[in-house]
Amino acid sequence: MTVAADVDAFLRHVAIERGLSENTVAAYRRDLAVYASWLEEQGIGDVAVVTPATLSAFAVHLGTREESPLTASSLARMLSTVRGFHRFLLEEGRVPADAARDLRPPKLPSRLPKAITVDQVAALLAATDGDDVAALRDKALLELMYATGARVSEAVGLNVDDVIDTDVVRLTGKGSKQRIVPLGGYAQAALSSYLVRARPVLSSKGRATPALFLGMRGARLSRQNVWLIIRAAAERAKLDQEISPHTLRHSFATHLLAGGADVRVVQELLGHSSVATTQIYTLVTADTLRDVYTASHPRAR
Repeated sequence: MTVAADVDAFLRHVAIERGLSENTVAAYRRDLAVYASWLEEQGIGDVAVVTPATLSAFAVHLGTREESPLTASSLARMLSTVRGFHRFLLEEGRVPADAARDLRPPKLPSRLPKAITVDQVAALLAATDGDDVAALRDKALLELMYATGARVSEAVGLNVDDVIDTDVVRLTGKGSKQRIVPLGGYAQAALSSYLVRARPVLSSKGRATPALFLGMRGARLSRQNVWLIIRAAAERAKLDQEISPHTLRHSFATHLLAGGADVRVVQELLGHSSVATTQIYTLVTADTLRDVYTASHPRAR
């Protein structure tokens, strides 16, 4: 059965069996027309294959589409219609499970994440080059943050023991949830130089601490320290836009998705509890992803 046929069956049900008003049925019809159109754009012709992740992506689309993003109240109403539609399909035996059971409006940012380009990241990281202990630390810190997408609180919260076999780190995120994230070659080299040549010097200036990144007095580096380090590096790199620790996290996610990474993998790397949060980055990279598709798919040209 097609999506259109399922929609018609649902509308007959709410009009005849539930006796809803013509205006309410018309509102349901408009909502489900938007949903059906979006499913068609995704290549989905049968609601039986819709998953919770599919619906999360639809919710993000509604709240962030450029042509006419929905207000919070309109988004909540439309998702309520979609939940009722899927509940009806389950009761009718059309779907094996209710994919929309836990569907809720996503927490959408007031604006899309701001990322910088790969070249700008390279310039920012190059601005930390140097042989003194502060430069070695700053280089390792920024390379690690870009390599892992770590939040600033996660980066300063790292202990030496969280570096596993030099190529993997254990990050502790919101709610004390831990995740394992790999390190690329540049980050590995920078971290190794810092651990061998700089951290022992910094550690000797204060009390013993398990902290990975240390300040000039030997104590754990603070979040404010990281802000100042990144701001100084951005000035040396002559980057015009405002750069914050979260800019590196945004850039990490955006560059991965632009390179073709699966959104579920990026979700795990970022430590997002919901894929809907990660889906925001797919909007930032849409143009780049289209370029990748055009260059890579044999039937794209």
